[in-house]
Amino acid sequence: MLEFAFLPVTPFQQNCTLLRCPETRQAVLIDPGGEAERLAAWIARGEAEPTAILLTHGHLDHVGAAGALAQRFEIPIFGPHRDDQFLLEALPEQSALFGLPPAVPFQVDRWLEAGDRIPVGNAILEVLHCPGHTPGHVVFFSAADALAQVGDLLFRGSIGRTDFPRGDLAQLLTSIRTRLFALGDAVRFIPGHGPMSTLGAERRDNPYVADGMP
Repeated sequence: MLEFAFLPVTPFQQNCTLLRCPETRQAVLIDPGGEAERLAAWIARGEAEPTAILLTHGHLDHVGAAGALAQRFEIPIFGPHRDDQFLLEALPEQSALFGLPPAVPFQVDRWLEAGDRIPVGNAILEVLHCPGHTPGHVVFFSAADALAQVGDLLFRGSIGRTDFPRGDLAQLLTSIRTRLFALGDAVRFIPGHGPMSTLGAERRDNPYVADGMP
């Protein structure tokens, strides 16, 4: 069973997630959007040994500290899907657009595909490719824990934006309804921003993707 915690960072209040195997203390850090020093101290307090950084997609508020933390802990960066490469190549422009300091540049060590499996100590994360918010957006799912980190695909009571470059509303809705909801109503999820929810609650009550919505 994985232990998890998430910490909102930067003015975007983006949830950076730490998933830790209690038996081995090995952990992965998902979507370190910024504030590298704060995140490093948070990891140390959690007595975690990070083995990789995982990225759900290529937007600045989810990857801003990835390069700095990969260098600090000497760990690889996995994800997102290669279709988000254009966003990672544009990180300097993203930083300038939002008036933020330039992110430490980095190279993705492994692009992810649907069906990939990532070990976290004795646990396994499954990768789902869920385009819509961005074309290369992925989700990380622990079946044993009925827990998913869904990035900006789905939120409590809302869905991800699709007005950014290469966003696609139809793709987003399909990803949620056919891939995410298929995981089961009991699955808890950590979104990229805001509080946790369950897939069942969103399938029932979310005004954008609830059963019966067009």
